[in-house]
Amino acid sequence: MRRERHLPATAETLSLMKVALGEAEADLAIVNGNIVNVYTGEVLTGDTVLIKGAKIAHVGKNANHAIGAGTRVIDATGKMLVPGFIDGHTHINFISSVSELCRYAMKGGTTAIITEAIDFGMILGYPGLLEFLRSITNQPIKIFLVVPSMATISPIAKQHIFGANQLNRLLRRKEVVGLGESYWSPVIDGDRQLMDFMAATRGAGKKLEGHSAGAMGNKLQAYISAGISSCHEPTTAEEVRERLRLGMFIMVREGETRRELAGVAGIKDEDIDFSNLGLCTDGVGPCQLTTDGYMEFVVQKAIDLGYNPVRTIQMATLNTARHFGLDDFMGGIAPGKYADILVIPDLTTIRPEYVISNGQMVARDGELTVSPRKHKFGQVGRVRLPRNMTADDFAVSADGNRRSVRVRVIDQVTELVTKEAIIELPVSAGQLHADTRQDIIKVAAIERTYSPGKTFTGFIRGIGLKRGAIATTIIWDVCDIIVVGTNGADMAAAVNRLLEIGGGIVVYAGGKVLTEIEMPLGGMLSLEPMETLAHKLLQIQQAAASLGCVSPDIRLSLCVLTTGAIPFLRMCESGIVDLRQNRLVDLMVD
Repeated sequence: MRRERHLPATAETLSLMKVALGEAEADLAIVNGNIVNVYTGEVLTGDTVLIKGAKIAHVGKNANHAIGAGTRVIDATGKMLVPGFIDGHTHINFISSVSELCRYAMKGGTTAIITEAIDFGMILGYPGLLEFLRSITNQPIKIFLVVPSMATISPIAKQHIFGANQLNRLLRRKEVVGLGESYWSPVIDGDRQLMDFMAATRGAGKKLEGHSAGAMGNKLQAYISAGISSCHEPTTAEEVRERLRLGMFIMVREGETRRELAGVAGIKDEDIDFSNLGLCTDGVGPCQLTTDGYMEFVVQKAIDLGYNPVRTIQMATLNTARHFGLDDFMGGIAPGKYADILVIPDLTTIRPEYVISNGQMVARDGELTVSPRKHKFGQVGRVRLPRNMTADDFAVSADGNRRSVRVRVIDQVTELVTKEAIIELPVSAGQLHADTRQDIIKVAAIERTYSPGKTFTGFIRGIGLKRGAIATTIIWDVCDIIVVGTNGADMAAAVNRLLEIGGGIVVYAGGKVLTEIEMPLGGMLSLEPMETLAHKLLQIQQAAASLGCVSPDIRLSLCVLTTGAIPFLRMCESGIVDLRQNRLVDLMVD
């Protein structure tokens, strides 16, 4: 969140009151605009907004008394004024730096973001979270953090989660608004560490954010009874309605990983209270940002789908601010609130002509007038292994006296979802090999932080590779490298190249690197421009496709192989995890 360089609180209040009373000049006046009042659901015509410093002093008619020679005036005749948009749940610590995301957020009218940061916490621990917090402060827009719940399927990572004292220090910070999404399975299983984190967060008066995908009936009831306040996972109107009735705040997601606005659109026609509905992206990547935009795209799409425009704007502003307890100072256009205001052509055209954030014009007609702060990162952990990998590190041994064995294979059903397949593979010289004719290749997870070099190798079907290997350090919820490949030699070469460049994504085949993206900040972040990253991600996908890959987004398919959030067969450096049983299971099944 931006630390405003303005008067102390009491002096600021007196200054606002003087402008409202006409005893002092406003710094900025937006005149003759039609204001979307998110508090009442009305559109008020021909009003003026007076701004002093970072906040609003006056909204309404009869405002000329505070417009003087030193007041900057924006004539919004015939235009709409709406509050700045809020992304209620996202992950901004993947791939691009905060300053690069802010560039796109600002010009499209996103003036506040609530973000997760589990990967900084998982890979870099408490010091990494502090570094991340430093990167989001003093930006032209407000960025808030939910402390990662540190849910992980990795037994090694679980042993190194930061402690209660560090959590409590984080919860005391004003830019921290809650505990990040906690997957329902470990919650209802009573995971001790997670229970302690949740209790500390509730004790601090902050929110417990949820992830209830797959929870039904009594399990959903138990999950909510633990104090979970929100969910961004519903994919149907029925799931939205069910959770609203149980008191949850629901954020409809339209981002890089999933897009649900159309799938839940039936809810827009129901005669129910929408105050517990918000909007979010759940993460937005370089390709989407450079092609579609940020929250302005989400709001526009909702309106195009037939959602009521005023109600949609409420979902993207006040509703989310209220959920996080931030509505005392943001989320609407009213006296005493931060001046986060967009001037748009009309209610159905979400194309900001002016973007005001914290009382400052940060963009006009899609061009920035203020630059985000580029954070200079301190010592951010590099990807490390005790030595270079070899083909033998990815060998899968089997009983050499047997002709074949039955193996538990990760079956890639969609780019996100997996299931279990039991497949008989031949034993050759005491080893199991990839079989591209059956679309079965090797997949390995390599621990890179706490027990560097610990490796598990298994098999996956549905990626489609016919040759080569793809390796990445950009993965969810563990401290591993993930690599898939048709042979151990290419897998080792791809991983070794990752070590050379400090992390990122590498596509390797035919004895050479086909393309790569460097992520030198913890193996997760690049400092390159967003447009460059979007182009390089396209090259990654094209190179993967040239090797036979059928995943529409191989980066995403690989990074979710390690998460406990998506069903149901996952993996880490310690082996295969069956999320239905919430435990490690054997690779060989007989």
